[in-house]
Amino acid sequence: MVSSIASIKEVRLILGDQLNASHPWFSDVDSQVVYVMLEIRQEATYVKHHIQKLLGFFGAMRRFADHLAQAGHRVYYQKIGDEASNIPLPERLVALAEEFSAQHLSWQQPDEYRLAHQLADFPWPSNLHVTIADSAHFLSTPATFTDCFPKGRYLMETFYRKLRKQYGVLMEGNQPARGKWNFDHDNRQPYKQEVPLPPPPRRFHDLRALEKEILAAELPHFGESQSERFLWPLNRDEALADLQDFILHRLPYFGRFQDSLSEADEFLFHSRLSFALNVKLLHPLEVIQAVELAYHSDPERYPLSGVEGFIRQILGWREYVRGLYWANMPEYASKNYFDHQTTLPSWFWTGETKMRCLSKAIKQSLKHAYAHHIQRLMVTGNFMLLAGIHPDEADAWYLGIYIDALEWVEMPNTRGMSQFADGGLMATKPYVSSAQYLKKMGDHCKACFYKPEVKTGNRACPFNSLYWHFFHRHDALLRKNPRLMAYRLWDKMNPTDKEALLQQADFYLNQLEVL
Repeated sequence: MVSSIASIKEVRLILGDQLNASHPWFSDVDSQVVYVMLEIRQEATYVKHHIQKLLGFFGAMRRFADHLAQAGHRVYYQKIGDEASNIPLPERLVALAEEFSAQHLSWQQPDEYRLAHQLADFPWPSNLHVTIADSAHFLSTPATFTDCFPKGRYLMETFYRKLRKQYGVLMEGNQPARGKWNFDHDNRQPYKQEVPLPPPPRRFHDLRALEKEILAAELPHFGESQSERFLWPLNRDEALADLQDFILHRLPYFGRFQDSLSEADEFLFHSRLSFALNVKLLHPLEVIQAVELAYHSDPERYPLSGVEGFIRQILGWREYVRGLYWANMPEYASKNYFDHQTTLPSWFWTGETKMRCLSKAIKQSLKHAYAHHIQRLMVTGNFMLLAGIHPDEADAWYLGIYIDALEWVEMPNTRGMSQFADGGLMATKPYVSSAQYLKKMGDHCKACFYKPEVKTGNRACPFNSLYWHFFHRHDALLRKNPRLMAYRLWDKMNPTDKEALLQQADFYLNQLEVL
C-alpha cells in the first residue's frame, strides 16, 4: 500500500487489537508517516489459537488497513504468508525503519504485559527516536486503579462506583439511578422460553481465502473455522450494527436471563460485542451511552436492572480487570494458591464428555469461539477448579479458544475470578458449585447421563462429590473465609456420607479422561 518510501520520517505500529479509527493519530493525513500492520508468527503462535480467532484478527486488521489507505494514509501491511512474518516484532520494526529511512518509531501502549515489555526492553538503535502513545480507548488508567486501592484490597464495586460518578452514567445528581448502584440480584433467572428468542445473526463473511493462507502458513490452531459463514464483525460499521442489534433485540431481556444456561440458543440475549470492543472497533463509552440512552427513551422496554447489569460488565468489570492485571503483573501470571497440578482432560478440545453442560459449553466454544460468562465461570471454570487443573492449563485454554481473549482480560478472569489462583486478590471466595446450581440455572441436566440429585454411584453427577472434595482438601486455606457456608453443612454431615462422597470424588479424579 506504500507507493513510495521517499520522505518517510516516522513509522507507526498498529497492533491487531488497536483498530481504533478515532485515535488521534488519524485525525490528520501526514505523507511522512507510514502505518505498519503486521501479521506475525509470534502473535499467532504464543498460544494455540482457535482458527476463528486467527480469522477474526487478520480479517479485521486487513479491513482496517484498507480503511486507512482509503482515507489517504500511507500503510505497510505484512501478511502471514510473507517470509518476514517469522521475524520477532522489535527486529522487524528496526528493519522497516531502516528500509523507510525513518528517524522516528511510535507505537500505542500495548494492553498485554508481554508485548509492552518486549517493546520497552528492546535495545533500539540510538539513531531511532522511540515514542509511546496512549491507545485512547479505556475509561481509566492503571494509575487510576492503584490510586483507588492504596491498601491493595481490590473491590470491584468501589471502582465501578467511582467510574459511574466520573462519567455520570446512570446517575441522578450525586446518587445512582433509583437509589441503587447494583441490581445483580434481579438478574439471575433461568430461561424457560417464556419470551421469544432474538433473531439469529444475519451477516456472514466468506473468509475461505484467508483460511487457506493461514493453513499454508502452518499456524497451530483448533476449532471449527466457519470460514464460509464467519459471523464476527470485521469493521466498525459492522460492529455498530451489532450494537444496534443488541439494543433492539437482546437488551430488553439481557439482565433477566444473563446467568441462564440453556440449550434453546447458543447466544441467548448476550451482546457478543466483546471481540469488537477488545480490538477497539467500538469504544466502551459509546456502547455504554447507547445502552443508557435506550433506557431513558423507554424504561419499560429496557429495565434498569438489565441496563445496569450490562453497563457494569463494561464500565465496572472490564476496566477493573485491566487495572488489576497491570497492578499485579508479572507475578500474577504464576499465582497458584491451591497448588493445583492436574492436566486438562483431552475432551476439553473435543467436547466429548458425558457431562452434558460441559459438552455443550465446549462444543459451542469450538464451533463459535464463544461462550457467555456463566458458561465460562460456572461450567468449564467450575469444573477446572473442582478437578484441580493447573492454572497455567486453564489460562492457555481460555486464551486460545475465545475470539475475545487477550491476556489482560483473560488472565484475571481465569486465574483470579474462575480459579481463585490468586488466593482472593480478586474474588472474595471461590466460585464453585454442586450440580444443584447448574440444574437451577439451566436445562442441560434433563438429558445428561449423570443425575444432579445423585451423589454417589455410577450415575452420580461429578459436580456433587468434586464440590465436597474441593472443600475437604483445601480446609486449611478456606475454612476461615466468612463468605463460605459449605463448611457448616460439611461439619453436620454424617461421617459415612462424607466418606462416600470423598471416595466417589477420588474415583472421578482418577479417571477424568473418561467422564
